[in-house]
Amino acid sequence: MDLRRLSSFLAVVEEQHFGRAAARLFLSPAAVTQHVQQLEREFGTRLLDRGRGPVVPTVAGQRLVSHARTLLAAANAAAADVAEAVRGRPSPGHGLRVGVMSHGSAEVTPAAVNAFRRARPDVPVSLVQLNFTEHCSALREDRVDVAFVRPLVRAEGIEVDVLTTEQRIVAVSARSPLADAAREGVRTADIINLPFLRLPARTPRPFVDYLYFQEGERRAPDCALNPHDVLTSVAAGRGAGSGLKSFARYYPWPGTVFVPVLDAPSAQSVLATRAGDPHPEVRIFRALTVALARELGEYAAR
Repeated sequence: MDLRRLSSFLAVVEEQHFGRAAARLFLSPAAVTQHVQQLEREFGTRLLDRGRGPVVPTVAGQRLVSHARTLLAAANAAAADVAEAVRGRPSPGHGLRVGVMSHGSAEVTPAAVNAFRRARPDVPVSLVQLNFTEHCSALREDRVDVAFVRPLVRAEGIEVDVLTTEQRIVAVSARSPLADAAREGVRTADIINLPFLRLPARTPRPFVDYLYFQEGERRAPDCALNPHDVLTSVAAGRGAGSGLKSFARYYPWPGTVFVPVLDAPSAQSVLATRAGDPHPEVRIFRALTVALARELGEYAAR
């Protein structure tokens, strides 16, 4: 597939108009139209519905959108990689170390890791499990090269890409009176005084505020560093935990019920990297992850 054709196709999908797509790409409308028509001949089917309203992708076109974004991101990253080699900047000798807090960014995390492995099969990839205290420290101490963490981090020397935006939930014992609200949900006022599990003193403030909804003051007797700590204590009725909605999908646990918090602000999972990291593997992984998040983010946050 010609990347120019994919770029024109994707621009039309995003702008919903051939003329606006052409202006964005500094091409003539005729050239953009020709690129799309060439793709359609190549696939043997219509990719765009050119009705009277906005231009929208057909079912086949929708399938191509995610592939187009990933392929273009990989191509851009490859160009950057070659440019780095020309400038003589070496790749990290340890391969790529991917930090993952809890389940990362839901389905985006394994998709990004697998896409990177396909794009860079010669680069070793290691997964490093991060606990609740390691938002930025693992990056700053050079223990990982990229990190899937939550919530949104704003810190000097750290760059972040928001990958998912999700509803908040609380994890309570199946014996809790709140367990009956698992379908209809609760409000912040209903859960703010729950005895949430304690965190180590070194836990970054953003994660503390996130876990306790910024206002909660009660603390359970147990301390939690990871999801296993949370779930074992919650199931035993020794406290409550909180998280993103996708947490319930990844950590079903006997004796534990996940309840949506209807009026709590949504929270984000992000990919964090060191600001200005020159290594091409980091740039490739970041480009692929952001492209995939655009396709999977809504699915991952369901």
